[in-house]
Parts: sequence; C-alpha cells; structure tokens
Amino acid sequence: MFLEIIQNVETKSPLINVITNFVTVNDCANILLAAGASPCMAYDIREVEDIVSICQGLVLNLGSIEDDRAMLLSTKRANELNIPVVFDPVAAGASKLRNELCSEFLQKVKFSVIRGNISEIKSIALGSATTKGVDANDIDMITEENIMEAIKLAKELSQKTGAVIAISGKIDIVADSQKAFVIRNGHPMMAKITGSGCMLTALIGAYCAANPDMILEATAAAVGVMGVCGEYAYQKTIDTDTGTSSFRNYLIDYIGKLSAEMIEEGMKVEIY
Repeated sequence: MFLEIIQNVETKSPLINVITNFVTVNDCANILLAAGASPCMAYDIREVEDIVSICQGLVLNLGSIEDDRAMLLSTKRANELNIPVVFDPVAAGASKLRNELCSEFLQKVKFSVIRGNISEIKSIALGSATTKGVDANDIDMITEENIMEAIKLAKELSQKTGAVIAISGKIDIVADSQKAFVIRNGHPMMAKITGSGCMLTALIGAYCAANPDMILEATAAAVGVMGVCGEYAYQKTIDTDTGTSSFRNYLIDYIGKLSAEMIEEGMKVEIY
C-alpha cells in the first residue's frame, strides 16, 4: 500500500502550493522536488486563487504570519475544487494571534490533514497552552505510558474537524476518527535542524495530492518515509563525520533516493 502511494507521487508529480514561513521555504521546495512533486510558493493575495486553481494540493504553515487573507482565500478556492489542504499550526498556543487564527481557520476551512507536534495539537483540541514556541513542551511528550491517551485525542479531534490528525514526535501518530497508525521511525537529530516539521507538512501535501482518496494512508506513508529517511541521514552524518547542516542535506537526499527496500525494511508501523 505505502509503495503504491509513494509511486503515485513520482508518476503524477502533483503541483503543490505551499504558503510557509520564510525560514523554511527553500527546504520545503527542495523536499517536494526530491519526492517527485512540483513546488509552488505563491502567497500574494492578488494571485493565490488563480494559482490554487491549477494545483493539486495546498499546504498552509503558520510559522511566519504575513497575510492570513491569502491563506483564507487560497483555502476557500481549494475547498471549492476539492483540493486537499494540509494545515501546520506552528506554535499554536504561543500567542493570542495564533490562537485566534487557528480558531478562525478551523471554523472556515475544511482541512484534509492537520499536522503538528503534540503541544500544538493539544492547543487546538483542548485549548491548552504548554507549547515552547515552535517546539513541543517536554511535559506533553508521547510515551509508551500515555500513547493510548494521545491516540484517543487524535481520533476525537479528527471526529470534530473531519481532518486526519498527524502528531509528530519521538513516536508519531496519524489518525482519523476510526483508525490510527503509530509510527516508530526517525531520529532525535531531526529536531536539531530548522524546518524538519515544515518539510514533513509539505511532503504530506504531495502524498495527499497524489492519493486524494487515501488521505489517512497517504499521511501515514509521508510520516513514515520522513522518519526512515531521517534514520538514513543520521547514519550518513556519522559515517562522514559531519553535522546538522549536512544532516539536513542528507535528509533531502534520501527522500530523493527512496527505494522499496528502504520502506519495506525500515518502516515501523502499528495500527490501532
């Protein structure tokens, strides 16, 4: 199943418009290219509706808030055309502005996927504010002891929003209201580079755009692929005695070098 989802991205090469923050826009574009998709980074209010009309997927990232009008216009057009919309509520819970925007988006937009760390997801679901800026708070971390609570939270939020919920962390959870994938891939070094979460959100956008009838499975595939490639990138970093900057490049490299063997042997997935 996952191999077919991945291959669909390569064969269909979906055009994805990504409204992301200025810190990670280049990495998001490069990881889409590495996966076989085609990136577009249009965010001007005068053109976003036209651009979205020719795209197969839309990604919104709340990292650097520049013009929420462009986000709302683009999502409205995407919803009209039944184009998958992926939302990354970066630092939800960190400020009144972000909380208000998240609330407005959830009221006005039909999201296909909402992806965030556990603190961001809890902020949206429960109104809690334990985030450490763009990072998850240590007290929220998903562990073996609380994993069933996190799965329940994700399923309930999916039921409420109609979106697939993807929670990134040491243990990843991807769930709709009925089914959850628990993914145990990745490496802590992924948290040491700027943009790993943003890149993952962009990758989810590409996978969903190429597999619009399998949003849950496509999201799980993207999360698993990112984790597997993170593991390969870490090993390459060790082998070459390099550091975080090289790790980022290796991560993108392995997305482009992805093989069936890497997925079949490396992806660790459980279903609940």
